[in-house]
Amino acid sequence: MTGWLSRRSLRWRLMAVGLAGVAAALLVSGLLLYAAMTATLTRSVVDDARSSANAVAALVNAGRLPDPLPLSGAQVVQVLDAQNRVITSSVTADRLTPLVDADERATLLTGRSIVVAGSRAALSGELQVVGLGAGPAEHRVTVVAAVPTADLETTRRVVRVLLLVLFPLALAAMALVAWRVIGAALRPVDELREGADRIGAGPSVDERLPVPPARDEISALATTLNRMLDRLGSAQEKQRAFVADAAHELRSPLASMHTQLEVADRLREGSRLPADLLPEVDRLSGLVEDLLVLARAGGDSTGRRTEDVPLTGLLTEVASRCAGARVPVEVSPGPRGPGSHGPVVRASRPDLVRAVANLVDNAVRHAGSRVVLAARATSAGAELTVTDDGHGIRAEDRERVFDRFARLDEARDRDSGGSGLGLAITRELLRHNGARIVLEDAEPGVRAVVSFGHR
Repeated sequence: MTGWLSRRSLRWRLMAVGLAGVAAALLVSGLLLYAAMTATLTRSVVDDARSSANAVAALVNAGRLPDPLPLSGAQVVQVLDAQNRVITSSVTADRLTPLVDADERATLLTGRSIVVAGSRAALSGELQVVGLGAGPAEHRVTVVAAVPTADLETTRRVVRVLLLVLFPLALAAMALVAWRVIGAALRPVDELREGADRIGAGPSVDERLPVPPARDEISALATTLNRMLDRLGSAQEKQRAFVADAAHELRSPLASMHTQLEVADRLREGSRLPADLLPEVDRLSGLVEDLLVLARAGGDSTGRRTEDVPLTGLLTEVASRCAGARVPVEVSPGPRGPGSHGPVVRASRPDLVRAVANLVDNAVRHAGSRVVLAARATSAGAELTVTDDGHGIRAEDRERVFDRFARLDEARDRDSGGSGLGLAITRELLRHNGARIVLEDAEPGVRAVVSFGHR
């Protein structure tokens, strides 16, 4: 039970613990109520029988014992002699057969009450019997008075039924109330969770957690977390600014170095050193440009200009730029046929062009024979895919490749010249345009799936 309960939600656990406590309290209180009521009713029946016995004993002591005894109702009274024979009785009692035997009469004379079968007095149910000694010592008799317990049993049965019916109903009602109350109490927590899930997944970098209006612990937690997000956002902004400034400052020295190496190479100065250094300088320049793009992509997207972008047309444009690539890049016509612009999304066209171009460049480097681009409409919006037939990526590495400067070991030789920032840039650009990207197994190769929501 503990293992099952530990896998439930907090709402379930709180309700289960609360209801368990309430159920235990109801059970204990119900048992106590039933026991107290039974004891009270039994005492009332015994007192009634004892009152009748006292009245008859008074008549015996006064020497005025009538026959039959002047008692009304369902009470059964007998006067027994020392040999346990019936001297007189009420009209409801047997005048020949004693209600109790000798041993039971001895028990009654100690002041205790007993319960006997009602059949002894031709009645249904049971009888609560008391006894009392009366008369002079030489002619001592025993007054036996009995009261039927049918009404007592009926009352006890009704109470049992009520407890068995009302307690579960009360527990069910309390469960419903507790579910609603706990849900209302935890709603701010759900809002915090949903807000935390949105932060970092959408284009806005300034989104914060909702703060409940109540001045309670959850409100204080939301405020504290928002302050932490402010500090993290400030630190990230400073880091982004540093990367952008450093990359910007490196552009001029790198451009100067590139120019000087080209001049030295044309003038045949420095033997083969200028020709050997030019590719490395070009690679370093590309890395600087990628850092600048990544720094800009990680910033706020509120200033980006968006437009309606036909995805099939976008893929055709990117594929035309790869006409001289190592492997052919093809655009699948899709279900709407050739010439169709396919689904249209609202986004920044330059961002999408750069993101898809990065995906295509990465696919071309790893493809075996071709790269296929496709776009289609989905129930959630639109989707474009870039598929290669290369060696593929292990499932555990499909998320890691989006990290900055991530390079898989098996791709280092074939991916020479890459900066390790292409996929990181792609994910940032797509995130700021409301899209998400995942990598899937294409068997063989890898399929990059970019999903857009409804406009």
